[in-house]
Amino acid sequence: MYTIFGRFSQVSIALALLAPLGSLQAQNFPISPDQKATASQVAQTGVPLSELAPNAPDEYTVKRGDTLWAISGMFLKSPWRWPELWGMNIDEIRNPHRIYPGQQLYLDKSNGRARLRTRGSASMDGQPGDTVRVSPRTRYESLSDAAVPTLSPQAIEPFLAEALIVDEATFAMAPRIVATQEGRVLLSRGDRAYARGTYSSKEGGKPLSDAKGEPIDYRVFRNATPLKDPTTGEILGYEAQFVGKAELIRGESVENVKDKDGKVTTETVPATINIVVSKEEMRVGDRLVAEPPREVLSYVPRAPATAIEGQIVSIYGSAVRLAGGNQVVVLNRGNRDGLERGHVMAVLLSGAVVTDRTDSPRTRIRLPNERNGLLIVFRTFEKVSYALLLQVDEGVKVGDRFKNPN
Repeated sequence: MYTIFGRFSQVSIALALLAPLGSLQAQNFPISPDQKATASQVAQTGVPLSELAPNAPDEYTVKRGDTLWAISGMFLKSPWRWPELWGMNIDEIRNPHRIYPGQQLYLDKSNGRARLRTRGSASMDGQPGDTVRVSPRTRYESLSDAAVPTLSPQAIEPFLAEALIVDEATFAMAPRIVATQEGRVLLSRGDRAYARGTYSSKEGGKPLSDAKGEPIDYRVFRNATPLKDPTTGEILGYEAQFVGKAELIRGESVENVKDKDGKVTTETVPATINIVVSKEEMRVGDRLVAEPPREVLSYVPRAPATAIEGQIVSIYGSAVRLAGGNQVVVLNRGNRDGLERGHVMAVLLSGAVVTDRTDSPRTRIRLPNERNGLLIVFRTFEKVSYALLLQVDEGVKVGDRFKNPN
């Protein structure tokens, strides 16, 4: 809750209202040096009119439900050039991750160059001005982030919770479900089970603990499937299958007990867990991974600053051969290759091998690769990344290539 009195500039009011949000979440919205450099350059010169979308509006009011991808595509021919759209108004929109509903955007086309500007709110008498008088009152502001996202959250949120890339050794040493109540074979939401993080014959296992500061929320995974590079055969990582979530009720322990002869022995007591989310039925042997801290993420669409090429490794969570728009694919490039969240890549349709019937030897020729759509990277690991297919002309399959969009 904030209480605001008296006379303030519009900027002061905005800062007063948004500062708590920024201090809590700004660390989740990094602006890369490349984005800053691009924006600074464009801010000095503007964008050529030829780069504008054919039907770019002269003005637009940002609405709830908009996305950065849609807004940038409204003004520019290539939506991934959002940093340039931001650069058109770098003095007023200092953070491309924070465009809010209600902001008015105006397109200035003077001198053969385009710049995007915002216009201040009207003053108390209805005329535009730099200051407004705010009557003493109590104003309530939610701490939820109302900034416009790059993509529709519903399109990728499930994959942020489910996707997991691990190395084989880490997955093998993860805590696992070891028993169920009443000998049940399958577990679902509301069931109780028992788990252990320690191993008798292996080093590195850590007991599941309910001590203060230890995680109590876990994701449950199964079947770490190797992801292989389609060309080299290198195992890039292991993709674990998400099956649900569990809550730790009691940690592991060891108890001393006496047998009938009075001899003291020790017994291992596994941790107690409750199944709280069930995507698929769980069973003994499934692995537990601590729930990571929730992040509020934004993905500024942009092309990589350096040339990156690669192939699609798999279609996530689907047995179909061809993927379409709004499906998630796994790429054989990751952090080590320079891929970042928000990078937009062009998907290529592999050229077919055909016979040249106009040539007497009937030479076999390969047609050039053709652009088949766009994808945006939304989660990266060391050697692989997850990406959402944005625009697809024909079905995308494993082995199809991708590269910089420009």
